[in-house]
Amino acid sequence: MEKDERPSWDNPMQFVLACVSYAVGLGNVWRFPYLCQMHGGGGFMIPYMIMLVLEGIPLFSMELAIGQKMRMGSIGAWTAINPYLGGVGIASVITSLYLCLYYNVINAWSFWYLFHSFQSVLPWATCPLNSNQTGYLEECEVATPTQYFFYRETLNISSSIDDSGGVHMGQALCLVLAWMIVYLFIVKGVKSTGKVVYFTATFPYLVLFIYLIRGVTLHGAMNGVKYMFTPKLEQLANPQTWINAATQIFFSLGLGFGSLIAFASYNQYHNNFERQAVIVSLINSGTSVFASIVTFSIYGFKATFNYESCLERVRLLLLNTFDMAEDTISLDNIDYWISELNRTHPDQFASLAPKLDTCDLEAELDTAVEGTGLAFIVYSEAIKNMPASQFWSVLYFSMLLLLGMGSMLGNVTAIITPLRDFKVLARNFSNETLNGLVCLFCLLLGLGFTTRSGNYWFTMFNEYGATFSLLFIVLIEVVTVSYIYGLKRFEKDIEDMLGHRPNWYWKIMWAVVSPVLLISLFIFYIVDYIRGGTPTYQAWNPDLTLIGAAYWRWTTLVTFCEAKT
Repeated sequence: MEKDERPSWDNPMQFVLACVSYAVGLGNVWRFPYLCQMHGGGGFMIPYMIMLVLEGIPLFSMELAIGQKMRMGSIGAWTAINPYLGGVGIASVITSLYLCLYYNVINAWSFWYLFHSFQSVLPWATCPLNSNQTGYLEECEVATPTQYFFYRETLNISSSIDDSGGVHMGQALCLVLAWMIVYLFIVKGVKSTGKVVYFTATFPYLVLFIYLIRGVTLHGAMNGVKYMFTPKLEQLANPQTWINAATQIFFSLGLGFGSLIAFASYNQYHNNFERQAVIVSLINSGTSVFASIVTFSIYGFKATFNYESCLERVRLLLLNTFDMAEDTISLDNIDYWISELNRTHPDQFASLAPKLDTCDLEAELDTAVEGTGLAFIVYSEAIKNMPASQFWSVLYFSMLLLLGMGSMLGNVTAIITPLRDFKVLARNFSNETLNGLVCLFCLLLGLGFTTRSGNYWFTMFNEYGATFSLLFIVLIEVVTVSYIYGLKRFEKDIEDMLGHRPNWYWKIMWAVVSPVLLISLFIFYIVDYIRGGTPTYQAWNPDLTLIGAAYWRWTTLVTFCEAKT
């Protein structure tokens, strides 16, 4: 497509909202809170913000500059920089395609939960009855109602990856719906996407704000918020903390997929991308912190609820065993009575000890959960205990859906934009046709994730699919710009667009700091991969709930062993 015929955003605000909608995604809600919890609460913010300045903002700005200067998608942009580097753009497109295949499955799950939220009693609030109608289903009681609903009702998961079990029709239909929505969002290219991002970029913040108000008013919410902001500064001496901070910044901003280059290619030539890069990066990181406060308030409510439920079970056990009056033991004095009864009735208490649960609020808060476990199990567990739980469920899964859809807009645009740059495709296919073919192709391949073993493949794709490739792609990008295309030449391009050359901060980051960080991360992942031993995945056993199962890898072939019980 000729550059002067290229469509563009209606205004700079559309571009910023598109970047925000793409960058602010599910990782802000389920990955960042987990890392905070694992690496010392508020103490994790220190390396996170340092990595934002040293890695996130410079690389984000670099990709925007490339897209805006070349006014082409990733393949055309890198080919224009150097004819031998078109493969970098192809790698970005393949990585985005790879991501599209499984990422929309999360949106299908969100649709599933959203549709099931319109019931008088949430289906994950209680266990279903057994076939004799005499009690609850044993498989559900061994786990929890929320775990059972996710693994058995939502996924109908098999016991190992070897057992595909056929397609789950409910999930397949939800996936079809998810792809239909994505297609409608991108049907007219940047013209339709520019309208949609006003909603996908802003509505999640409204929901998060409502949840913040609701969350901090929940009983025990402050236990979670306090836990989050209580820094464990000893974690700053842990190299893993800094590595996780760097990788979180890297993947949260969506670097290397080609989406940012594609979005920026629709900018006006003299658009101030430098300022926009800083704004979007800060919004993305601020959203992570904001979402964590919401998450930890709800997490504190759930932990407090579980802790007090545990204390109540212990209280009833003591009252019944020692035949005491109902109001003798309360949750406030239960520790005193445990010590007192152990002192006055040692033999009877010793026989009772194996039945006593160990209730520990700190242990409840220390339980780190990420990914689908946090989004679809922990949140569901908390929502079911809220008054008007149906309302909060609809609100939450609507937000989750829009976060996922916003990211999908960037993922699909990273594929479509380079394809439209090929004149043969632009001449023979309209926007509607080409976009529809891309969505249909991804849908058909993505149906594999709706089989009973699909969640195991989803986990493998999510954890191992794009890590090495993205690090390598962005490393090649920054080295190419700084040392092949030439930093001085790149400075002149920026001066031509913005009217001034980049200052010393940008040049030092692009030439030295960012490449060193990327090389360090790349080496770390290779070493960790080699030293990791036999990786494992979580498999569902109807009798034992979640258990470990082993699989092994050899070069590009993946062989999964049968799940071990």
